[in-house]
Amino acid sequence: MEYFQEWEDTETTTTRTKTVKKTSSTTTTTTMTTPAKLYGKDLSVYDDVDVDTLLDKLTPEEINILAKEVDPDDSFLPPSQRTSYDCDKKPTGPLNRRQLIEHINREALETPDRPEAVAYVAGVIRGKKWNPPPPPQNQIDADEKIQIDLGDEYEHALTNASQEEIIDLAAILGFHSMMNQDQYHASLLNKGQPVGLGWDGITKASKPKIFPMDPPNSTDVDDSIRRVQNDDPKYIDLNWNNIKNISDEKFNNLFEGLEQNTHLETLSLSNTGLTDRGAEKLAQALENNNHLRVVNVESNNITPLGVVRLIKSLLKQKSVEEFRATNQRTQILGNKIEMEITQLIEKNPTILRLGLHLEYNDARHRIATHLQRNIDTKRRLSRLGSTSH
Repeated sequence: MEYFQEWEDTETTTTRTKTVKKTSSTTTTTTMTTPAKLYGKDLSVYDDVDVDTLLDKLTPEEINILAKEVDPDDSFLPPSQRTSYDCDKKPTGPLNRRQLIEHINREALETPDRPEAVAYVAGVIRGKKWNPPPPPQNQIDADEKIQIDLGDEYEHALTNASQEEIIDLAAILGFHSMMNQDQYHASLLNKGQPVGLGWDGITKASKPKIFPMDPPNSTDVDDSIRRVQNDDPKYIDLNWNNIKNISDEKFNNLFEGLEQNTHLETLSLSNTGLTDRGAEKLAQALENNNHLRVVNVESNNITPLGVVRLIKSLLKQKSVEEFRATNQRTQILGNKIEMEITQLIEKNPTILRLGLHLEYNDARHRIATHLQRNIDTKRRLSRLGSTSH
């Protein structure tokens, strides 16, 4: 059953509608709808108001106040005008950072400190001292129930042990959080514990050792190229590490001379700016040179494909025993490249050491196993050669 009832309010002339729905003999639901109001009046009252007439009656100050009441979400206004902040102060000029810092420091020095309610006295606690609440009873009971039976022998040894012996034992067991670096290394090297550093001592940062800077590489690039091209029998180690601004022409001249060289054993080109173009020339030289033992091209700009090309070139002569190419511009090689490198290394019976960052465990494990197999094979052959003589 549904019916409507209308009545007139005594204070306003607004007509309200009351709807009553009777769903059962015991339950009645009532819904009342009230129109929106503004300053106590219905919105329909403002329909006939002339806005221009109202604006003409406002003073300039009132217009400024009204202009500040803006909608911050109004997309038709620029962002600088969607705020009620208004500064009438004229700009003082461009920013002078030094003058600003001096002003801040001067203000900080001239501003007096806040007076203390209670004067400071050394050794006297001002205010109420905080005491931690006691632990709950169940935690106390649980701690009391934890008992470790180590046996009479171990119990006697730990009871009579000194702090130095306990620290040494913690270092042996690997409890690094119970000691600092000085205590740990002193225990491992059996140097004796530092004075004043125990369980109750103050842990201080150890002063790092200052090592002298490495002198710049004084290798003459042109002279080394000439000696490689002339196959100098006394020139067995070429070191261009950390030499900057080596042109591609000089790299090409070096690698061309390296193809016919029969005495150079170590080639170090770390941090020289070597790119894939130079790596391709180097790979061609490695395919023709069977006397190189160590090749180092770390910290260069060789891409993963360039690294694969260099490792693949080692299979031609199979003379290189150590190859290092880590810390290139592309740090992550990727699964496909790492698997390809792994397959190439497993085909190389002479490589003994490989300096390369591998992300996947499978590649690291397979390469480490193969390198160990090569090392064991070489050791076995050298042992057989020594016994035959």
